[in-house]
Amino acid sequence: MNDTTVAPRTGTGEFSRGWKVLIASLLGTAFGASPLPFNTIGFFIDPLQREFGWSKAEVSFGVTIYGVLGALLAPVFGWLADRYGVRRVALGSLAAFGLVFASFALVPNGLSWYYALWTLVGLVGIGSTPITWSRAINLWFFRNRGLALGLTLVGTSISAMLLPTLTVQFVAHFGWRASFALLALLPLAVALPIGLAWFREPRAEERPPELSAPGGGAAALAGRTLGEAMREYRFWALWLSIVLISVSYGGALVHMPSMLGAQGFTPAQAASVMGVFGLSIFVGRIATGLLMDRFWAPLVTLPILCLPALSCWLLAADHSLTPALAVLAAFLLGFSSGAETDLIAFLAGRYFGMANYGQIYGMLYMAFGMSTAVSATLYGWVRDTMGSYDPMLYAAAVMFVVGALLLLTLGAYPSFDRQRTES
Repeated sequence: MNDTTVAPRTGTGEFSRGWKVLIASLLGTAFGASPLPFNTIGFFIDPLQREFGWSKAEVSFGVTIYGVLGALLAPVFGWLADRYGVRRVALGSLAAFGLVFASFALVPNGLSWYYALWTLVGLVGIGSTPITWSRAINLWFFRNRGLALGLTLVGTSISAMLLPTLTVQFVAHFGWRASFALLALLPLAVALPIGLAWFREPRAEERPPELSAPGGGAAALAGRTLGEAMREYRFWALWLSIVLISVSYGGALVHMPSMLGAQGFTPAQAASVMGVFGLSIFVGRIATGLLMDRFWAPLVTLPILCLPALSCWLLAADHSLTPALAVLAAFLLGFSSGAETDLIAFLAGRYFGMANYGQIYGMLYMAFGMSTAVSATLYGWVRDTMGSYDPMLYAAAVMFVVGALLLLTLGAYPSFDRQRTES
């Protein structure tokens, strides 16, 4: 196939064919089980403490339960999407997550009930995360995959910009119970209807030709099996990088309102800072996506993933955190988040192919989900036992840099066409 034939199919034509799926995926990402809990639970910590007397670590542990369970189930949901199609898995999980999240409005005074609901979120919600949405985008886009994934995962920046202020206003005017139910309308009444109308995988003739397996016809996808991927050093280098960065990042996001409050910021001021955080995720996703389509992704993201080390230093309590520095810390942390989560989906597709993308990405997402979940409790435990977030923040600064450097060991992108032909 010559260049004049390929370019129209894989250039701007990718967006003309896939824009509806892109919008549905963006909204599903924005209001699914990945960003919604993490961008809101920080504003429920104090109300839950006041009403039930629970500690910060106890409240945060609910997110840990969800994150660990969801992470363990991520490969299962990825396999389901590979086997039965991404549409039914993503939309079914989105609906179930919204209903369970609304149920927090009814939680009684008992940690067991609170943790049971987070367990349900983990059991049903993980299919509404980028595991499914990114699979569809990777199947619709190849030449513009980085940008398309960046636009899809801009959904998390929308959540980060919208949800903090929205949650503060809901809690202030309606109380924390009603706030859970109101927030659940976002997946149920916004993302789900658009998904039902527009979200689907491409037919074989709609896919970029680069995704087809040599000799297997247009319907066969090229790529590694899960076992083949896990026998490569690249998989484990990427896995370890994800662990280090996620442990550092997840708790910083959940506990940032408390960190800012300890330095004299009001809830409204903290919400404003978190809004800047969301804007920086947006900028990070678009900029990183454009660059990854043109340059080697690990090199592109090396300086970006080192930026949060400065954020951790600024947030430490032994520094005088002015509003301007708080905004800078949030911006740098968010900008790097916009790069890191896009990178997982992008590199999974480029290094391991699309034949078993759901399972492979699910295994990588397991590292992301478990580390992020543990991070929330770890930050809370450090604060409860040491009286300060500083020890965790300084350790996180080091882990951000090491995680970024690990990606440089991945090497050049493999060519599945050449390897299959030579074999």
